[in-house]
Amino acid sequence: MLDLAGGAASLDEVLGWIFRACGSRRTTAERIASAMARRARMRWRTELAAALGLGADGVHSLLEFRYVSRVERPHGLPVGTRQFRVTRAGQHQYQDVTYQAYGVVVELDGRVAHPVELRWRDIHRDNATTVAGQRTLRYGWADVSGQPCRVAAQVAGLLSRRGWDGRLRRCGRTCQIPAGQIPA
Repeated sequence: MLDLAGGAASLDEVLGWIFRACGSRRTTAERIASAMARRARMRWRTELAAALGLGADGVHSLLEFRYVSRVERPHGLPVGTRQFRVTRAGQHQYQDVTYQAYGVVVELDGRVAHPVELRWRDIHRDNATTVAGQRTLRYGWADVSGQPCRVAAQVAGLLSRRGWDGRLRRCGRTCQIPAGQIPA
């Protein structure tokens, strides 16, 4: 995988490979980091090292990486638990991001893991989550990559209504959080 990284067209391509490999348990973030450490030269070393840290924390896709790096961290949201395992009706399920103290779940739906034909499976899972007392917010690639500030405002709004006393913050000068969403 690291050999392929040198010839990859983009960092996103390499990150996608790494997250898929770790998410499918073909390897671990620690093993990839160890292999990187043995190389004198490595394209995108800094970015890959940061991504591997998140991979070790349960980030399993480029979409989940974007959520952390464009929504959660820059806007000051609390750190969610990644790949939180729940068992319902004898079936194990994994929630992409769980803010357990607030009963909020964020599901991140990429095309590979969540194809249209499996839409009802996701709806049934959301219903089970609601019955268990949690609230689910569901976002796709266009939301997280194209409108991260709007996503952050929605997540912060639900977290606040469920007891979070933190403060949403602007991610930068061009932050698109709607007026009135950031406390004075």
